[in-house]
Amino acid sequence: MKRLSISALCASLVLTVSAGTKLADATGYPISPVPFTAVKINGGFWAPRLEASRTTTIPLAFSKCEESGRYENFIRAVHPSESNKVDGYPFDDTDVYKTIEGASYRLSNFPDKALEHYIDSIVEIVGAAQEPDGYLYTARTQNPSHPHRWSGQQRWVEVENLSHEFYNLGHMLEGAIAYYQATGKRRFLDIAQRYADCICRNIGEGEGKLRLIPGHQIAEMALVKLYTVTGDRKYLDQAKFFLDARGTTLRKDIYLQSHRPVLEQDEAVGHAVRATYQYAGMADVAAITGDSSYIHAIDRIWDNIVGKKIYITGGIGARHEGEAFGDNYELPNATSYNETCASIGNVYVNYRLFLLHGDAKYFDVLERTLYNGLISGVSIDGGSFFYPNPLSSTGNYSRQPWFGCACCPSNISRFIPSLPGYVYAVRDRDLFVNLFVDNSAEINVKGKKLTLSQSTQYPWDGDIRLTIDKGSADMAVNIRIPGWVRNSVVPSDLYAYSDSLTPAYSIKVNGVAVDGTLDNGYFSIDRKWRKGDRIDIHFDMPVRTVKANPLVEADRGRIAIERGPIVYCAEWPDNDFNVHNIILNRNPKFTVSEPLDILGNIRQISTPVQALSYGDDGSLSVENKTLTLIPYYSWAHRGEGDMNVWLPIELSAASAIPPGASSREDNGFFK
Repeated sequence: MKRLSISALCASLVLTVSAGTKLADATGYPISPVPFTAVKINGGFWAPRLEASRTTTIPLAFSKCEESGRYENFIRAVHPSESNKVDGYPFDDTDVYKTIEGASYRLSNFPDKALEHYIDSIVEIVGAAQEPDGYLYTARTQNPSHPHRWSGQQRWVEVENLSHEFYNLGHMLEGAIAYYQATGKRRFLDIAQRYADCICRNIGEGEGKLRLIPGHQIAEMALVKLYTVTGDRKYLDQAKFFLDARGTTLRKDIYLQSHRPVLEQDEAVGHAVRATYQYAGMADVAAITGDSSYIHAIDRIWDNIVGKKIYITGGIGARHEGEAFGDNYELPNATSYNETCASIGNVYVNYRLFLLHGDAKYFDVLERTLYNGLISGVSIDGGSFFYPNPLSSTGNYSRQPWFGCACCPSNISRFIPSLPGYVYAVRDRDLFVNLFVDNSAEINVKGKKLTLSQSTQYPWDGDIRLTIDKGSADMAVNIRIPGWVRNSVVPSDLYAYSDSLTPAYSIKVNGVAVDGTLDNGYFSIDRKWRKGDRIDIHFDMPVRTVKANPLVEADRGRIAIERGPIVYCAEWPDNDFNVHNIILNRNPKFTVSEPLDILGNIRQISTPVQALSYGDDGSLSVENKTLTLIPYYSWAHRGEGDMNVWLPIELSAASAIPPGASSREDNGFFK
């Protein structure tokens, strides 16, 4: 890890640590996740991804923070001056906070004193920029007379628009709590808590307070997390205020979900990242307060997303304009936005709804998003990124080493290392097995400590072995039977399998088949478990074809192809014809390859198609070809070119684009 060139400044700063605070650590959710610190990924699909995050993505994110002047913003804020030029974005500080968060998750499983020392030096730089009352926002503090153009002349006057002051607080809290949990060091947590205290004193209901809401949500769920760590009720109250005041302040519009109070909302609208962060915050507040009206509101919105606004890849946010949800059933492919951050937000929401309701359908959506629309946002080697994630391209997208607006790369750097925390969960004497990942874990069920492991190559095959390596317990092991096994693409009628296949599954305990029934998508095995017991799970994993609801105009006459949780696409390097100019057979047959030493040992799928092309005289010809498909997440690793997820099966949907034609678009973005 590269040392900061400004270490001399760090050494001169005084370390101040406040008195210890009470630890609450009570989320209120009826189901408790097994923390990421208790789960170690050993191999399989995810080990290389986590290693790439540790060795490439996180160091890259730190280096970009240094190269792009993120740290310099804090240093200049120590000595404000009218000569300081404030440029970039007012949320640039969050790239520092998010990268620290991701690094903290990795430190929990891979102790690294050099990295820890590096983060400590960054924390000192951050803390030095904090104003005496706790306010910490370098876009203003560097040059109070001429702050960032989005920030306004006084604190918080533009927070409902573009200043991102509360957004910065949210990511600071998330990063500080993660670092505290990973290392036990309070310095960053104390800094973040002082900023939270500043906002609690100045924003809210009551005399002398400003009645404002975040223009970009995340402070809500971060403040709830701070409450669970400290036990201080004012942070929960502040989060609830931010939610309850939405739709009642000066800013009332769809873009930032302030068009009506949150309890009256029933449709996912506006900026998709803001929206999902809001819904996650609502779930957190609902879990602790028990407010059923919050839960009903989130359930309504979730039904709208899953029933009308989610892509087959789990991506959300159809429109480039406003990085926003579209109308119901508005799901274009070539112009789809599907911001990587929105996929991360979609995971947050579904995860929390599982913790509230205990239904596998939420993890079905989470898994679809995770293996497709989320990890498509970062290259296999961890070193390049997508901001939008379209489902069709004519060569107008390429992975980038970084972005000026770097929210997606830095968000990926904090999400991927947190993956182990999504695998298991516990409720009383119930153990939930939610994701199938090669791992070992230490789990406490009803006071009984167990060590267990999963061995699997999922998602490439459907065989999983779960073994009790140490300990014993009288408990129910609840194994999620994925929706794709149960013939459910998503928990709605938005997509459906168009073939006649009926995948089977089997579960054996110590080699003996177990019969049982499903409850909320889980197969439950209730018994006394002892060291050496094993569960062998098998899911049939045929290639499936999917059709969209006829109301999705963009997908009429087309099908998508998937295997297990993986959505596939056709891309130019694997096919010597235009992948947009084809027609699949009415009843397509598929061949699955053995693991290939390309794109991270993927498995390809091939199927006969008819390729359409124009002759020199303009005549249309048809030729029998074999179409090769790759996992959607792995596209655009071999240069720019054609790609397609939804493939024509009806002549009316075939495009037959003439040679040289292009549908290039602007894939710029606006935060």
